[in-house]
Amino acid sequence: MTYPAAIQYLFGLQKHGIKLGLETMRLLLQALGNPERRLRVLHIGGTNGKGSTAAMAAAILEASGMRVGLYTSPHLVEFRERIRVNGAMISEEHLTTLVEVVLAAVPPSMSPTFFEVTTAMALRYFADSHVDIVVLEVGMGGRFDATNVVMPTACAITTIALDHQEYLGWTEATIAHEKAGIIKAGVPVVIGNMAVEAETVMRHMADKLNAPLWKFGNEFSVEGNGPERFTYRGPTWQFNDLRCGLAGQHQLENAACALALLEAAAPSDVVITETAIREGMRSVAWEGRLEIAEEHPSILLDGAHNPAAALMLARYLKEFLASHPGSRILLVWGMMREKDHRAFIAPLLPLLSEIVLTQASLARSASVNELRSSLSEYHMPVHAEPHPADALRTAKQRAASDDLICVAGSLMLLGDIKAVMRGRSLSLIRG
Repeated sequence: MTYPAAIQYLFGLQKHGIKLGLETMRLLLQALGNPERRLRVLHIGGTNGKGSTAAMAAAILEASGMRVGLYTSPHLVEFRERIRVNGAMISEEHLTTLVEVVLAAVPPSMSPTFFEVTTAMALRYFADSHVDIVVLEVGMGGRFDATNVVMPTACAITTIALDHQEYLGWTEATIAHEKAGIIKAGVPVVIGNMAVEAETVMRHMADKLNAPLWKFGNEFSVEGNGPERFTYRGPTWQFNDLRCGLAGQHQLENAACALALLEAAAPSDVVITETAIREGMRSVAWEGRLEIAEEHPSILLDGAHNPAAALMLARYLKEFLASHPGSRILLVWGMMREKDHRAFIAPLLPLLSEIVLTQASLARSASVNELRSSLSEYHMPVHAEPHPADALRTAKQRAASDDLICVAGSLMLLGDIKAVMRGRSLSLIRG
């Protein structure tokens, strides 16, 4: 099998859609030799912030001298981004071999989903690579997510907010119940800043399973005006003058969750030095999270795709306007059809001078007309460019050198824009 054929097979599994449940996943892993049983895992879930938290934890573990597997989703441009060891993407050769292993092991009647096969391949790759530890990001939800087949050393649930309601429920409490499904008996769990009703669900689950629970603001906390300089305080750790390589005030809470997760795992022989904490936190990088991709004009790529994340993006954009008098913000905006477009765009509208509507190269992307219908109260210029390449070109033509072009609304859109900037074909990103 060639690498393009392997990728085509994986993307072809998307026809099976999203099926929450663990029965197929367990059968798939059994066919692959149960690689998850050979792994020490830190499991990270939550609505927003779990990817950044995973990146921070992995960076610190790598700085400690460990061989670290990192599994995240979705990818932006290259499928192999999802599966990394010490920052290096899985090679085309290894990925192709793993697809061949899956094809040989799985009977045609099983019909696993794209995410189930991808997760199983990652776990097998990490086991074969003899990693010391795996940082495993939940895909969606938790209770029935394909990653929830591991027995972690510790787990973290970063935030709870409304997202994927059609699968997870329509209130924060019901979503919290799904996210809390990754909590295991006796395994420490770290939870971030969340509403009382969500916290109550988490505490109930932790108490039921006799799992020690650390809550942001109680057992651990951060102090500081931003990620450029802050202090972390946990039950036994305290570090002053830390610096995080990721931008945005919200990254303070993600940093706190990452550090608390590692502190909770430390009694299980996860040895981490202060030097590694400082170096890993300082050097961490994560694409598509307040990422400046170009300058003059600045192009800001942010994966915010739900109302809670839009509020965090709005905070950053307010800071930009305050520190750049006379500059304007142009938004290149695309979202999935099932998202709450009005709730997402509302906190951003007062900050925007122009909007360019577009849509990612995915069937469930909202059309530019669907997005336009949520802008009835916006009276600044709005442009419609269905193709991401045209949307970016229009925004750059209309922006002055000191303006900011913000691309947001969907990680899929970010991947398309990155592909355009790199001269890649969109057909190679998601099939």
